[in-house]
Amino acid sequence: MAEKKKVIIIGPAHPLRGGLTTFDHRLARAFNAIGDDCVIYSFSLQYPSFLFPGTSQYTDEPAPENLKIYSVINSVNPFNWIKIGRRIAKTKPDIILVRFWIPFMGPALGTILRQVKKNKHTRIIGLTDNIIPHEKRPGDTIFTKYFLGSCHAFITMSEKVMSDLRTFEKEKPARLVAHPLYDNFGEAVAKQISREKLGINSQDKVILFFGFIRKYKGLDILLEAMADTRIKAAGIKLLIAGEFYEDENMYREQINRLHIQDQLILRTSFIPDSEVLHYFCAVDVVIQPYRNATQSGVTPLAYHFEKPMVVTNVGGLPSMVPDRQSGLVAEVDPTAIADAILEYYQLGEDFFIPHLRSEKKKLSWFELVQSIKSLA
Repeated sequence: MAEKKKVIIIGPAHPLRGGLTTFDHRLARAFNAIGDDCVIYSFSLQYPSFLFPGTSQYTDEPAPENLKIYSVINSVNPFNWIKIGRRIAKTKPDIILVRFWIPFMGPALGTILRQVKKNKHTRIIGLTDNIIPHEKRPGDTIFTKYFLGSCHAFITMSEKVMSDLRTFEKEKPARLVAHPLYDNFGEAVAKQISREKLGINSQDKVILFFGFIRKYKGLDILLEAMADTRIKAAGIKLLIAGEFYEDENMYREQINRLHIQDQLILRTSFIPDSEVLHYFCAVDVVIQPYRNATQSGVTPLAYHFEKPMVVTNVGGLPSMVPDRQSGLVAEVDPTAIADAILEYYQLGEDFFIPHLRSEKKKLSWFELVQSIKSLA
């Protein structure tokens, strides 16, 4: 029997909301399921309010059961970083798995981890969601280097992030592991049930754009595709489910200019975890029209609910969604995206289901846990 490990995940957790939180909860459960002792150190202050683009950083949903979460890290207070680093160091965890998704977090996380390393015991694995951020800001490079210098090894979930990592860290061990399946939102239900729940016509052809709305995700490109006369003629509707993380008026003006209001179903507020399954089960296909991408948490959600995808040919998306297998890959262009949407309806859902089920089996939390432990 493998030796029980004391594991700490450093990253967002309840009552913070979003994909990183969901991931951290599920990963902690994966460690605990094999007998390790895993807790999460999260943030008492993740972002100052003026830096946060959404309406709220917090969820109203109840805390997850049977998980230990310490919300103690203040991202802007250096005294807190030293205090928490020393506190964690004293507990002598065997492994720390620390999430890194934005350079802003580099100073806080890098300082905490440097304090921990003084115990000469803990192995620190950086799970790097991004190395080069989607939206660049002053200080990105120096903050990223500071964080990377505090880790012993790294996990990435796309070839693009691995390549970016190697421009900074050429020698330290690193392993590429596929983003595991999001299997914690409940099992799929019949399309008709979810459409009734969301008030969507049972006969409509409906495609889904899901997640926070930011420029790099290319919703504006998808809206141009929806104005394609062939898409209009086919009666295809777009369900937009997610909160605006930038100026909403820009999109509203585009919708009015393109005269596509009647083709859209707008649910542009934060989607709580308890409702996620209905948004995926209600639609025919999931669309990711990104301008650039590393990996996407939307993809493992689509795999879980066995929904084909149309993705753009950027970053890690084509390797996560093999063309004409789990979905279709299009260039970052409204006409190309419209072509792919129409091709999906020509091929039909049954064409993709066997491939989705085959790929789905590869997206294992156990594989991620074992990769982390082997690096440690």
